[in-house]
Amino acid sequence: MPDRTTPPSRLPAHAAILAVMVATTTLGADSPFATEVVAFDPGIGGVPGYDFPEAALGEPTRTTGGGLFPAAVTPFQPAFLASELVSLGVGGSIVLAFDHQVLDDPANPYGIDLLVFGNAFLSDLAPPAGIAGGLYSEGGRIEVSQDGVVWFGVADIEADGPMPTIGWRDVGPYADAGGRLPTDFTRPVDPTRGPQDMAGLGHLEIIEMYDGSGGGAGIDLATIGLDWIRFVRLSNDGDVSTPEIDAIADVAPDDSPGMPGDLDGNGVVDGIDLGLMLAAWGTDDPAANLDGLGVVGGPDLGLLLAGWSE
Repeated sequence: MPDRTTPPSRLPAHAAILAVMVATTTLGADSPFATEVVAFDPGIGGVPGYDFPEAALGEPTRTTGGGLFPAAVTPFQPAFLASELVSLGVGGSIVLAFDHQVLDDPANPYGIDLLVFGNAFLSDLAPPAGIAGGLYSEGGRIEVSQDGVVWFGVADIEADGPMPTIGWRDVGPYADAGGRLPTDFTRPVDPTRGPQDMAGLGHLEIIEMYDGSGGGAGIDLATIGLDWIRFVRLSNDGDVSTPEIDAIADVAPDDSPGMPGDLDGNGVVDGIDLGLMLAAWGTDDPAANLDGLGVVGGPDLGLLLAGWSE
């Protein structure tokens, strides 16, 4: 573990602190993602220009690069725009809030309740094939709170890592556009698997290991002794690295109303899911093949419509 006690002398002795104590635009009732920036301190030596805290609101980035360098977010190709990430310099922190209580729910996949997304990525052992090498991540401390006053630290889990974000289930490692099948940013990766299990795997094998998840660092609130939380504080306690934060998410239980048929993982079954199924019609796409019979067709459509959200 790096020494976090003394900031490096090459950095400035002070930095302007930006504190935001206003409720930002609400993204909708009971959004599974953060809806409010409560406070932000950029710290010292953060990445220039990446000091827009509202970049950490809403869902993680699926497609990065904008119009000049468009790219699907994959384990080999992370989000990189200043509008998508906020950088935490030495001593920096950001406090984010949900618009509801995030519960310790045993019905959640693997018992995970909270996900934190940075922009960690994997090196490629055989570019552009997408063969996983080492993980590049920049740490960052995670704390949670019920009231935004009393904080509880999360041990052994870093904010910028460990599972790189995957935005789509049907694109290559260096795709220049999003696909038809988004991952689920409210579903964690199996916590018994880690970056060490990805070493040597190809891109498609990593997607299979994620099992529909969009990645992120998973936290079980039971390990902290809390029944629920609403606030999350992410900080850089004196490390020379600069963690970048993309988003946080409330994990959806396996029996959530949006399943089956919730193909885009947003917690409801609606026209977007219908469009994804029609795009996969007649194929063996496993994400849209709800009845498991091998070809997307009428029975799958019936299952989707049976779960349609009112």
